[in-house]
Amino acid sequence: MHNRSYTFKKKEKLCSKKVIDQLFSEGTSFISFPLKVIYLHCELPVKSKVQIGFSVSKKSFKKAVQRNLLKRRMREAYRLNKHLLTEKEAEKQLAIFVIFIGKKILDYNTIEQSMIKAMTKCSKINLPEK
Repeated sequence: MHNRSYTFKKKEKLCSKKVIDQLFSEGTSFISFPLKVIYLHCELPVKSKVQIGFSVSKKSFKKAVQRNLLKRRMREAYRLNKHLLTEKEAEKQLAIFVIFIGKKILDYNTIEQSMIKAMTKCSKINLPEK
């Protein structure tokens, strides 16, 4: 059995405004319904291989309680399946932003399946040449 760490530490959270702006301007996106994933191979301000951020539309979910519930479910799905991304050795770092685009609150299993599909796709994408 692998020695996996099922944690989600501060250094794995995408906080840098500069990186987020770069991600949205230069990043590539795909949809793994109900999630939209935007990713970019770039230089991150920390040692972590992957940094990730989560968002839920205020337009679709007016109540903060609902948005927070969905973000918690997305974070949990990522935390338990991040090994799909981090086990591969990569010389470049990866910034990812996950946006919930569904119109209604979905159960954890649906979100997790979508997250697994998205993480698998991100890990298969070829790294750009230096």
